[in-house]
Amino acid sequence: MIPRPPLRIHPDIARSHTLPGRIYADAGVHARILDAVFARSWQWVGDAGHLRAPGHVLPVTLLPGSLDEPLVLARGDDDLRCLSNVCTHRGALVVEGEGHVKHLRCRYHGRRFGLDGCLLHMPEFEGVEGFPAPDDDLPRIPLASWGPLLFATLDPGPRVGQPPRIPWTTPDGNGWIDPVQARVGWLPWEAFRFDAATSRDYLIEANWALYVDNYLEEFHIPYVHGGSLTGALDYDAYRTERFAWGNLQLGIAKGDDPVFDLPPGHPESGERVAAFYFWLFPNLMLNVYPWGLSVNVVEPLGVARTRVRFRSYVWRPELRGAGAGGDLHRVEMEDEEIVESVQKGVSSRLYTAGRFSPRREVGTHHFHELLARALTPEDPPAPASDPSRCP
Repeated sequence: MIPRPPLRIHPDIARSHTLPGRIYADAGVHARILDAVFARSWQWVGDAGHLRAPGHVLPVTLLPGSLDEPLVLARGDDDLRCLSNVCTHRGALVVEGEGHVKHLRCRYHGRRFGLDGCLLHMPEFEGVEGFPAPDDDLPRIPLASWGPLLFATLDPGPRVGQPPRIPWTTPDGNGWIDPVQARVGWLPWEAFRFDAATSRDYLIEANWALYVDNYLEEFHIPYVHGGSLTGALDYDAYRTERFAWGNLQLGIAKGDDPVFDLPPGHPESGERVAAFYFWLFPNLMLNVYPWGLSVNVVEPLGVARTRVRFRSYVWRPELRGAGAGGDLHRVEMEDEEIVESVQKGVSSRLYTAGRFSPRREVGTHHFHELLARALTPEDPPAPASDPSRCP
């Protein structure tokens, strides 16, 4: 087999081609993306306010249907932790249901762990040399929260004493969550409430990256959303701003629909902002409207199958139903139809790659740069033991 050349996306959007069609249709590439991108990035794992009392534990699966990594959220006396939910003895699940406990106990052979993941007891292991060792503790996974949301990452892997490749936050504001906090951190996030009635999952017969492509480009709005978004947003004023690990699309209201009452000194002060559309690499959309927050988590289920989780957090319910965030289901249906059509096209043997609109596809170009960079081989970090977590 002739080796394929490495992915290269030209940094100049006016000279760049898009990702090749095989990125969206090749099973081997899809498997690489799961390991190189999703296992190394921040992923949504639940609601920040769900586990409040000490001893509350909740098993979760990181990206079910793709990574399928068993984790457990455990509230100790001092903080909330995310741990591997796989017993370090024989690999059984440790926590099999939500509850309140004093410690974690594997029902297979009785191995017991603290809520911090540290091994406490193992029956009938007398005489085992070098036991217990750091590898007998449950690996602890980096966990962070923003607003009502919890995020975890498998990078760095267990026992690797290095920070994640995608930093949560940095002093210079180039961390994963920093641009979101800088733009909308002033909102009263403690007042946002989860709305189960308007939260649902969508299944799409298309590659996850095509869904992201479509979300990030402005170009399709007047063509695909002519009866929905174009009446609410000023297309001429619509624009995209890039950050280190994501970007922001600014939706400016066209008419008298609800807009944000921005604080003094805000970068968009004086503009009638109807929506902040944040995308964070690789698969998270935070859509902030005057009524609240709509979260889209794009989960790959296969080469051409995707689940999109919609989660709504309402702040001002009286503003629901108006403006750019008024009929999200209709917008979603319009997007799904076109993305499923594109999936058939990029799978064609006659399709190679396209070009970008320098004005309208800034976000998509940025996504392609980050994805190509993540798939470029690099030297892995040297593993380092981290035995200091457990006394």
